[in-house]
Amino acid sequence: MTDGLFDDGPLVAASDAGTPLAERMRPRTLDEMVGQDGILAPGTPLRLAIERDRLQSIILWGPPGTGKTTLARLIAELTKARFVPFSAVLSGIKEIKDVMASAEQRRRSSGARTIVFVDEIHRFNKAQQDAFLPRVEAGDIVLIGATTENPSFEVNAALLSRSKVFVLRPLDEPEIVSLLRRAVADRERGLGAENLQVSDAAYIAMARYANGDARSALNLLDFSAATAPGAPATCTRLVDLPQLDHAIQRRALLYDKGGEQHYNLISALHKSMRNSDPDAAIYWVARMVEAGEDALYIARRLVRFASEDIGNADPQALVVAMAAKDAVHFLGMPEGNTALAQAAIYLSSAPKSNAVYVAYGDAARDAQEQTAEAVPLHLRNAPTKLMQSLDYGKDYQYAHDTREGVTDMTCLPPTLAHRTYYRPTDRGFEKELKRRLDGWKAIKARRAAPGGGS
Repeated sequence: MTDGLFDDGPLVAASDAGTPLAERMRPRTLDEMVGQDGILAPGTPLRLAIERDRLQSIILWGPPGTGKTTLARLIAELTKARFVPFSAVLSGIKEIKDVMASAEQRRRSSGARTIVFVDEIHRFNKAQQDAFLPRVEAGDIVLIGATTENPSFEVNAALLSRSKVFVLRPLDEPEIVSLLRRAVADRERGLGAENLQVSDAAYIAMARYANGDARSALNLLDFSAATAPGAPATCTRLVDLPQLDHAIQRRALLYDKGGEQHYNLISALHKSMRNSDPDAAIYWVARMVEAGEDALYIARRLVRFASEDIGNADPQALVVAMAAKDAVHFLGMPEGNTALAQAAIYLSSAPKSNAVYVAYGDAARDAQEQTAEAVPLHLRNAPTKLMQSLDYGKDYQYAHDTREGVTDMTCLPPTLAHRTYYRPTDRGFEKELKRRLDGWKAIKARRAAPGGGS
């Protein structure tokens, strides 16, 4: 039994001329599902649970066009339970509470289950998601949530702990090509009656454009067929690369500035630069820029990387990153894209060291966890007579008065005097810094020794 969103049924006749091709070609059986064998192949736990009508609460997580809603429709067809779909865009807390109350009453009176499908569950706020929880816990409902966002961040922990997450992957190019060929050949639901011929290159181009999204690929095929030269059913019409170029124009890259994709891409950029791979770095920069990411956000991450992963191995790295930030701010986009690319390549090619990052982390930990000792008297200024009388500045050693420009004076609080925070590597300019620091350490040790002199 199905209420609401699927009242008209998931199956659409080919004669419904106004219905998009992607809707007409929706799989009618689990066997028609393409690309999700990992979770839906015969004998897999999810498939067995669906076929035996023993489904428990699940979250379907995957990018657009991978079959989340289609799978929910198939479950609606196969289950004997009451099936209630929600759209997180259209439904409010009142509708949720009404359905929960109905599900509770139905279970108590007849023992019948209610399956609740929530499309785009990540759009429900905490209060709306919480409204499902008591009925899930009581077993009155089986929840199916569909989301394009990482459930770890977008689904309440309590609800997530009571659900099994199934990941639907993007379809690869051969899988999408097979779907497109099926649609062109299908006379009942597809384009088989339209005398359409599609070149192999066009199939591949459409699959590549779709970027793993079956719906996007079928919509593009639908539009390309509608705009192909010639009259349908009277002559053979060709969809080839030149005709497809006119239909595609420019691809809108899948990207969510506030979602997981945003963080995944910046992580890929950061780790590619850390691994000294300029080709990968410039690719990830281009992916973000072309998808519309805030250029100054990218620039800020480059500045951070220059200090965190290069530091003093190449002090010029921070200068280059700051210059890229200024160039983006001054030029704007798209002219600033090459400044970002230049910086990413430079940072990828620079010697790497996280010694500054580690040093700060160790010092910050001591600052937070150790007793906050007073600044040693010899390091304090003494602008007044009172301060002088209290020994402010007493025994301070002026480094410029020594031949080497360094003294044996301790500048850390007494309990931390033994600590070494900064440990330069042997890479890049830090090799020179290490040589200097080792030399100064030897001078300080010699001065601190009895009879060391000045």
